Amino acid sequence: MTTATPTASQTRVWDLFVRVFHWSLVLSVVLAAASGFLLESRILLLHISAGLAAAALIVARIVWGFTGTTYARFAEFVPAPADIRGHLAGGSRHLGHNPLGALMVLALIVLVLALAVTGLVVLGGVDKSGPMAPWVSYALGSGVLGLHEALAFGILALAALHFAGVVFESRRSQENLARAMVTGVKERRPGDHIAPARRAHPALAVAAIAVLAAGGWAVTASQAARPVPGLPVATLDATYKAACSECHIAYNPSLLPAAAWLGIMAGLKDHFGENATVSAAEAETITAWLTANAAETADTKLAHRLALRITEPPFAITEQRYWKRLHTEIPDAVFANRAVGAQSNCAACHADAEQGRFSPFAIDLPKETLK
Repeated sequence: MTTATPTASQTRVWDLFVRVFHWSLVLSVVLAAASGFLLESRILLLHISAGLAAAALIVARIVWGFTGTTYARFAEFVPAPADIRGHLAGGSRHLGHNPLGALMVLALIVLVLALAVTGLVVLGGVDKSGPMAPWVSYALGSGVLGLHEALAFGILALAALHFAGVVFESRRSQENLARAMVTGVKERRPGDHIAPARRAHPALAVAAIAVLAAGGWAVTASQAARPVPGLPVATLDATYKAACSECHIAYNPSLLPAAAWLGIMAGLKDHFGENATVSAAEAETITAWLTANAAETADTKLAHRLALRITEPPFAITEQRYWKRLHTEIPDAVFANRAVGAQSNCAACHADAEQGRFSPFAIDLPKETLK
């Protein structure tokens, strides 16, 4: 980050922390927005990382707003209504944030934090991951998704307004405000609104940020250790697995509703063109276990969006519209490749298929299919 030496007519306004924070937040928001709107599971981790980085930057900025240098302090730039009216009426120039710029900063702080919170709720409820997973249902997570997306559009709108405001103020005041946020230096002019000097407390800021970071890490770790309700049964019944894995992978029972499993078990003589009959005792054991752990018992995305909608024979998962939409960008050659073999071989690409999780973080196409 460039640090200029002020001349007699200049003064240092933005300290190094404020400048690094500003441009780091720009990068984080751009990465989060780009990866979020692309909606590809392969870059979901990038989206989450960028969003959490933006939230962490905001928390650090809030701490610096109470402990930092003069023009970084909230006490200096949080405007009163009279300040806003005076600025709109053409009042004195502000060395730091003008009242409208200050409102923009506060709005961005609130929106980024709201995005982070709603994002964690969505992650916990829909993907059953993160610190909110033990507490959030799929219904709540999927419901909050719309709010999360609306907030994302809101922050893009604010960013556009902020950019337009910087351009407008730069022309009106005949100074390059973007360059000032790089160098930290602005020209001092007669009649400027100059804030009383405040002493920064960097050691206190570092200590506060460290405490908050440690607290956040401890809370996240403690929540990760809690059981997540609504997950599919993780261990397959031995009788079921032995009977079904002879011909194909043993599917987790959460992938079909109980009625579908009953239909499949009743039609084993013609099981997708094959005779898959088992002994009466085995059939009774398998049927009881499948229906006891069917999609109705799971609170996952696939249970709600895919499994519970399969109500008619032949109960083929790969024939469902939702499955096809999720796999529309995967070429047929990938499924035909020897490493996969068929669309029904979920375990070839989903490391957690047997557990019924199908987490976006556990997807890995076999290397042979990428050649």
